Amino acid sequence: MADPIDVSIVLPSYRAAPLAVESAQRLQAFLPTTGLSWEIIIVDDGGGDFPKDVWPPGSPIRLIELAHNRGKGAAVTTGMLASSGRVRIFTDVDLPYGLEPLSLMIHLALRRGFHLVIGDRTLPGSTYRRDQSWTRRLLSAGSAALIGSLVTGGFHDTQCGIKALRGDIAPALFRLVRTARFTFDVELIYCALKHRLDIKRIPVTLRCNTATSVRPVRDGLQGLADLARIKFNEMTGRYQSIALDELVAADLDLASREAADLYDTARATIKRS
Repeated sequence: MADPIDVSIVLPSYRAAPLAVESAQRLQAFLPTTGLSWEIIIVDDGGGDFPKDVWPPGSPIRLIELAHNRGKGAAVTTGMLASSGRVRIFTDVDLPYGLEPLSLMIHLALRRGFHLVIGDRTLPGSTYRRDQSWTRRLLSAGSAALIGSLVTGGFHDTQCGIKALRGDIAPALFRLVRTARFTFDVELIYCALKHRLDIKRIPVTLRCNTATSVRPVRDGLQGLADLARIKFNEMTGRYQSIALDELVAADLDLASREAADLYDTARATIKRS
């Protein structure tokens, strides 16, 4: 049986094959410096623009090709369910936040045990480009306020394009995701909050933004419909997950036992002294 993979990186791509190849090369140079085993999974969302045999069999870089365009959410979900890492990270194909957040995310998920680690552009220490049009900024601010107030309980920056999940959490959480396009991030965080997952936000710095395909007005209207659908799914019980509830309960039980052991050790030390 093959040894388990430590880190999986998932890159969704739509008609961005040259950019995906370049990003995979950057990750391939970086990941060995972590001292961990790794894999890169690129999901072509129906673009059909990758050359044949771009990565040979046995390569730690794998390409999954969807038959037709289904949306970023569907591509990320496909990649995350196909990956096997003890921590699984997805980010945009152009690596907009660079490589710097990866080591911290891996540490927080693998060593500190957080279920979900998300980039948050609103945190102190984050830097984010301000050269967008005023309409784009207005729509982004309005949607963030709406989502944070009505759906994700104060998590305003749901759309930051880099997130990491602990490997045992990722399959159960992504099986709940039903939104195929950009609003899948909202649904993901909504389900994580519903099941009381431990979420850690980290500051990020936007390095580039060359692969966006967001259409503010059209996608904004679609987003409103998706938010209504998320609320409907919740009302009809579609976000229930025994697997997630059991994982969270097991984590709490382990933490309780570790705390009790520390307390008993401290008491024994005091008695001896």
